[in-house]
Amino acid sequence: MKMTSSIEKLKLTTCDAIDRVAADLKKISDNIWTNPELGLEERHAHNVLMTFLEKHGFLTERSYKLETAFRATFSSSSNVPNIVFISEYDALPSIGHACGHNLIAEVGIAAGLGLMEALKSSNNIRGKVTVLGTPAEEGYGGKIDLLNAGTFTDIDVAMMAHPFPDNDPTPIALARETMQITYIGKASHAAGYPWEGINALDAAVTCYNSIACLRQQMKPNWRVHYIIKEGGVKVNIIPEKAVLHIGIRAPTDSEMHILKSKVVEIYKVAAVATGCRVESEIVGKVYSAMLHNKVMVDLYKSNMATLQKEAVPSVQSAVLGSTDMGNVSQVVPSIHPSFHIGGREVNHTRGFTKEAGDAKAQQFALIQAKTLAMAAIDILMDPDLLNKIKEEFLQNKDRDS
Repeated sequence: MKMTSSIEKLKLTTCDAIDRVAADLKKISDNIWTNPELGLEERHAHNVLMTFLEKHGFLTERSYKLETAFRATFSSSSNVPNIVFISEYDALPSIGHACGHNLIAEVGIAAGLGLMEALKSSNNIRGKVTVLGTPAEEGYGGKIDLLNAGTFTDIDVAMMAHPFPDNDPTPIALARETMQITYIGKASHAAGYPWEGINALDAAVTCYNSIACLRQQMKPNWRVHYIIKEGGVKVNIIPEKAVLHIGIRAPTDSEMHILKSKVVEIYKVAAVATGCRVESEIVGKVYSAMLHNKVMVDLYKSNMATLQKEAVPSVQSAVLGSTDMGNVSQVVPSIHPSFHIGGREVNHTRGFTKEAGDAKAQQFALIQAKTLAMAAIDILMDPDLLNKIKEEFLQNKDRDS
């Protein structure tokens, strides 16, 4: 009972600390929402978040590894478990914070502050808290650059929470790879000498239609989406070049590679069928599937149950899309729950942009920050839990391979 009482007191300290700065957290979220910045350009958000963390006593590193990334740390002693809370803060072109990254930024710094105050308040808890600012999640994959730079080598567990129409402790974030396929044919006069040409657009259309034929044999959570970016320059010229972008997604990295192999065969056969030459390249970074650590998910759910009294829309394992947090989860035990913010709009719409900036989203963001920090307290207070988390992480990776 003594240990339970100690944990409850630490969690109360955490929640009180977050509540004390709730007004400041709202201003930060509103500030980032009002000033949307694209990936790798988030200089204003970087400065706003760094200023808050420095004010509250974190050891901070501005422009950490990337210009608009940051790291802020606090440790109660040396050689202790290191828990990272992740903030994202990039917006989308034209529609601003339609994925609610202003709220993700808020949750990350709030959870970090809450855990730091718990670490300061008692000698019974020992640990290190890291708040990591990760730019350019929308497409570029800033976390992958940070992984490659060794940022996560000393991290024991990683947590973040993402706005969504529903509460979902284990949303499916699909592995994703995007390819650019270029067909090279031969130009000729389309009316006078069409037989002298080799039609690259025919190859692109053959590829497009053949992938459509594949859909019947695709598993329910497999995705292939594609566009023809270039298909000719003038109607009376046989197109000598055609370009497609093909996005491939699946619930695990291994399934994504299986699906990709099917698409590769299709684009190669389309070249043979039309007499074109074909070239392919990967566009951007490859995102891994999200591996939710089940031990951490259970801690998240049990702590949120003590805070979330209001009934909200909830689902289990809905498809979120893809995220570079998936790459982190392949290296460090992680969770990436989604949380309802008060409305029913879906991500990447103007309606969701409005909801992400609405005052009623704040109560849900604060609950997430408290929940993550409280789960971290459970981990730091029970060494056996961290061992179980790492064991489950290895088992989960084996299942995904």
